[in-house]
Amino acid sequence: MESSRKRRVHGMLKLYYGMNEEGKAAEQAKSLDPCDINGPHFDHEVFLNKLRRECSLAELMDQETCMVKQIRSLDSDMQTLVYENYNKFISATDTIRKMKNDFKKMEDEMDGLSANMAAITDFSASISGTLQDQHAQITKLSGVHTLLRKLQFLFELPARLNKCLELQAFAQAVRSHRRARCVLQQYSHLPSFKGIQDDCHAIMDKLAQELRQKFRDGGSSAKDLSECVELLLQLDEPAEELCDKFLSHARSRLELELQALEAEITPCPSASAVKDPPARRLPSAAAAGSPTDNLPKTGATPSPTSNTDILEFIDRGCNEFVSSLCLVITSYQELFITHAQTGELASKNIPQMASAKLNAFVDDLAARYFSLVERRIQEEKGVGDNSLLVRALDRFHRRLQAVTKLLPGSAVAHRGTEIVMRAATERVKQYLSALQSFYMDSLTDVRQALATPRLAGASGPGGGAHFGGAAASGRDAPTSLPELLSSLSASILNQIKSVLASVHLFTAKDITFSNKPYFKGEFCSQGVRESLVVNFIKFVCQSSRQFCDNAGDKGGSTPPALLLLLSRLCLDYETSTITYILTLTDEQFLVQHHSPVTPVTTLCAEAREAAQKLLNHYVKVQGLIISQMLRKSVETRDWVNTIEPRNVRAVMKRVVEDTTSIDVQVGLLYEEGVRKAHSSDSSKRTFSVYSSSRQQARYAASYTPSAPMDTNLLSNIHKLFSERIDIFSSVEFNKVSVITGIIKISLKTFLECVRLRTFGRFGLQQIQVDCHYLQMYLWRFVSDENLVHFLLDEIVGSSAHRCLDPAPMEQSVIEVICERG
Repeated sequence: MESSRKRRVHGMLKLYYGMNEEGKAAEQAKSLDPCDINGPHFDHEVFLNKLRRECSLAELMDQETCMVKQIRSLDSDMQTLVYENYNKFISATDTIRKMKNDFKKMEDEMDGLSANMAAITDFSASISGTLQDQHAQITKLSGVHTLLRKLQFLFELPARLNKCLELQAFAQAVRSHRRARCVLQQYSHLPSFKGIQDDCHAIMDKLAQELRQKFRDGGSSAKDLSECVELLLQLDEPAEELCDKFLSHARSRLELELQALEAEITPCPSASAVKDPPARRLPSAAAAGSPTDNLPKTGATPSPTSNTDILEFIDRGCNEFVSSLCLVITSYQELFITHAQTGELASKNIPQMASAKLNAFVDDLAARYFSLVERRIQEEKGVGDNSLLVRALDRFHRRLQAVTKLLPGSAVAHRGTEIVMRAATERVKQYLSALQSFYMDSLTDVRQALATPRLAGASGPGGGAHFGGAAASGRDAPTSLPELLSSLSASILNQIKSVLASVHLFTAKDITFSNKPYFKGEFCSQGVRESLVVNFIKFVCQSSRQFCDNAGDKGGSTPPALLLLLSRLCLDYETSTITYILTLTDEQFLVQHHSPVTPVTTLCAEAREAAQKLLNHYVKVQGLIISQMLRKSVETRDWVNTIEPRNVRAVMKRVVEDTTSIDVQVGLLYEEGVRKAHSSDSSKRTFSVYSSSRQQARYAASYTPSAPMDTNLLSNIHKLFSERIDIFSSVEFNKVSVITGIIKISLKTFLECVRLRTFGRFGLQQIQVDCHYLQMYLWRFVSDENLVHFLLDEIVGSSAHRCLDPAPMEQSVIEVICERG
């Protein structure tokens, strides 16, 4: 409150005197109102007249009271301000009076000080004049004393050096000699100094000889060795020779450690012992689908060619050789590079020479060490637990970083990284080989399972057994073929997952090299995805196609059921398995597709192509099996002199039975497919076609010698209006298409065999009976029954053209024979 009151009072005073905040006179007010009591043009007469005119008596009294209060307040403030300034003026007067007294006393003291300084100057000049001669003598005597001490040191130097040599205080001897070397060299023309110099040179030569001997002995520690080298450098020993000797001594010790490492590696045995152990085969077809971890167990035992495991070998190499190499590098750099850059040797270009020698030395020994490491890594032939190998490679890579820090320009780290990359890549190749062996062994087990009696119904013709008939096949339909497919697919997928889990150890977070871009991107993309997963998928497709490529040589021994199973396996791969495996790989290894990789669509197309080729080959094989029966049945029979038909031939029944067996077999793995609508009398259409007016018209020319039109012409005209049948076209992935392809091959073979034979009357009738029997059953299997009608029609027509006495059998008789058969 007090401070605010003071500010207000000061503000009013400044306003009254016309001063601004800075204490300067305020500018001329813009207002010229004479009634403004605070303005410069205030006129009291005008102001009073205005008040009297405008204000009432009460307002005039209030105005007077207010102005009286303001006058009193201003008087009081003015009085207070005057009192305060008066006190300050009195205090200032006292201060000035005191300062005058103090300055007068200081002037007296300064006068006394000036007089004393003048007296001291005179007294000092008098002393200097008196002692001038004695000062020169003292200085001369001091110089003589210093010289005598130096001369005494020089005269005592040979004895001192000998004493140091006896006590093996080599460093002290070198320091003492270095202190006197320049003086002795400067005054070597004097006989006394020349003798001292010769004695010192002889002693130092002896000391240098002892240092060289100590350096060559090799039994000294690294500290003593470093001290020897440093003292020899100070004795002007050639630096290049010292570098060579130092590195030679270090090489001898490091080579002993390399020899110890090499002793742990057995020389390469015969090729048979080095081969990869085969992957364990599936114990049985039923166990193939269980996650048995067969693959990792093959390499669970240590390699038989080594007494120590890979981790222990790498540990020993790192703790002994790499540590010793780092110690040599550090000592060498300290002696010949770091020390030479700051001392007298900097002008002799020693650091560059020493660095070149060190790099060559390190590269040579590192190359030998890397060779041993690679040989030891190559002994890890098992495809089991990767943890030891990965930890060993991690430790190997980690310890080489110390060499890189000590020697930045060296290629040691890069070559070590290449070894790690090659080891990982080789491991991937081993896993690929093991997967391929596992797949081939699994196929062998599947073939053995297909040959067992339990799968007699599923193997079909050519596979060792067949179904006993349509009724039997429907009653005892085997379910083992889908189980084998599921078991085979599951076992392969489990092995792939197991291998990916083992390989994934190379990319663990705690592995140093796994996070390096030069390793992780290339290894995950090209190593795991391409070299392992993609190559295995391609191998599955290629090995499956080989069953079709070798058909002319050894393909006849391949069970048709295996072809069918592999085609379904490849089709399942194209549908879902390939996408699942590659997605799993990409997610597990975080594959970054920087480099070109095989797209999923390419692999799926390859798998579908393999599936198509296998299914086509299955149709061809099964068709040729049935065709072989039909061909033999036609070629081994005398169709001219045969007896009148009373039964359907047994081969036709066998054809129907085998077709039914194949239909059941294919139906176990493939969907039904689409059929065209069947007519209500499909089972009888064949025979009715043969006995129809059109058929009679076809044969009329043969029966009547005076026929106006050639039967060949009628047959050819009929073919023009019939659809062309492609016998060996690709089939679709369904049961109807597969059975249709087999029946087309069989009936086409039957037709071509008939065209090569000559028939009698009963031979033609037997063909009629056989074809009608085939028509009764085969129309159910094909997609379009007209195809069967046309081919059987061609068979009977060809028989009639080649018949010596074409007399067809009545349709009712044919039906009776077929129903009885």
